[in-house]
Amino acid sequence: MNSGRLTVENACKKYGRQEVLQDVSLSVFAGERVALLGHNGAGKTTLIKLILGLTGLTGGTIDVFGHPTGSDGARRTAAYLPETVNFHGMLTGREQLRFFARLAGESGKQVDGVLEKVGLASAADKRIGTYSKGMRQRIGLAQVLMRRPQLALLDEPTSGLDPISRRTFYDLVDELAQAGTAVFVSSHALTELEARTDRIHIMASGKLVAAGSLDALRKEAGLPTRITVKAVHEKADAVAAKLGGERVNCSSVQLTFGADEKLDRISAIAGLEKGLVEDVDLAPPSLEDLYRHFTAKGDGSDHIN
Repeated sequence: MNSGRLTVENACKKYGRQEVLQDVSLSVFAGERVALLGHNGAGKTTLIKLILGLTGLTGGTIDVFGHPTGSDGARRTAAYLPETVNFHGMLTGREQLRFFARLAGESGKQVDGVLEKVGLASAADKRIGTYSKGMRQRIGLAQVLMRRPQLALLDEPTSGLDPISRRTFYDLVDELAQAGTAVFVSSHALTELEARTDRIHIMASGKLVAAGSLDALRKEAGLPTRITVKAVHEKADAVAAKLGGERVNCSSVQLTFGADEKLDRISAIAGLEKGLVEDVDLAPPSLEDLYRHFTAKGDGSDHIN
């Protein structure tokens, strides 16, 4: 048993003859933030259901911090936030969280503080039936925070949240991880995940096609990096003559190159005489670029749903 992490080993799931999950293996350690990416039908939701014990494995094993999936110990260890949360519309936010606290055998003293954290203090005594989708999502997040789980499974957790609420949400995720919770996030919001996760797992057609940190995935993919050099007025031709590259407008030169050339290219730009360059913008492959690359290899597609 691996008491300090979630461990999935060679997980398989079939519905009749259809194999929806094929030999998936991964780990999420205490205090780690891990993203799970994949288009609709890639197997993300099936994997989460298997971890939660909501459906049974066809093959392989899943260990949830020392407990087999589906056991009472695993259920006590994990907290789950689905994409669409449903609560009793006649209850207020405060009443709903106090109800959750009683179910967990707790006093509920932390309810007001958690409501403040998720930005619902001013709506605490309003009926949930009057809440927007984003507000209901924040009540779901409050439930996760109250559990103080060893493992938090978050499925499209920022659905319905405005940009400021999304940032606040990931700040709270960071707090969970810093307190030792293993955070497993399934999402299509690639841009917001790029800087807020420690490792990334990409699925396609029921298979895990890539796994690693953003830097590791960039090295594995070998996609080009772009540098855009903005020249001082009327000096773009001189910059292009010295660096090569492509003129992209009247004042800029764009260089495209492999990861192993980055330092040489930056050194060449730094070595230009003063008065030629006004600004430099470095654009390594984004998470969306990597997603398209690995899913295209995995199932022949490059779509994001």
